[in-house]
Amino acid sequence: MYQEAFEAIVNSRRSNRSYDPAVEVPDEVIKKSLELAILSPNSSNMQLWEFYWIKSEELRGKFTPLCLGQSAAKTAKHLMVFVTRQDHWKAHAKWNYNNFKADIGDHPPTKRQQRGLDYYGKLMPVVYAQDWFGFMTLIRKMVCFIKGFNNPFARIAGSGDQKVVVHKSCALAAQTFMLGISAHGYDTCPMEGFDSKRVKKLMGLPAGAEVNMIVSIGKGTEKGIHGERKRLPFEEVVFVR
Repeated sequence: MYQEAFEAIVNSRRSNRSYDPAVEVPDEVIKKSLELAILSPNSSNMQLWEFYWIKSEELRGKFTPLCLGQSAAKTAKHLMVFVTRQDHWKAHAKWNYNNFKADIGDHPPTKRQQRGLDYYGKLMPVVYAQDWFGFMTLIRKMVCFIKGFNNPFARIAGSGDQKVVVHKSCALAAQTFMLGISAHGYDTCPMEGFDSKRVKKLMGLPAGAEVNMIVSIGKGTEKGIHGERKRLPFEEVVFVR
């Protein structure tokens, strides 16, 4: 039963670029889909993301030119801006650490719990810490080289590697959100064609924040679907080894 329902949701989700102006999307649908997005898998449970729900018609209008005049933005009833917050790593590592401490209470930690404390208390600062002169990046690259010379090792060294990690996690949340919207019978369109610098300025985001994608929401129309969905053959993209 669940398999059939999930397949139906995935198959019904299309990127719709034009929405019916007469059909509103209830706030409860957006809220429920956001609650599901928060449950998305993410790297180390760091949850380095924020979701900005653009409800105001006036503010949505300001987004249209920043999204290069796309119809998906112009006709949307809601916009959701998915933002990465790599700069929140310290607070989120501490939050995870404190959760382990709370679970342990007054008892000696189990091996698993101690690994959790070490992971968030010791490893996460090594993985995410930055400095003005790039010393931490250099140290991480040296560790990756030495540790990975003869053995497999996670090669997350530079800020670019960290950026990829947090953007992947945020994109997973965006996908969950879009599937949630589809499950309620409404439509979405993920947009990458926008001026990220001006979007950040409009939203008052700090330097450490980055816009992952903007998703428009509404009740799609036929003209919003640009033809039949085409995908490369299964055999060209799936390799069994």
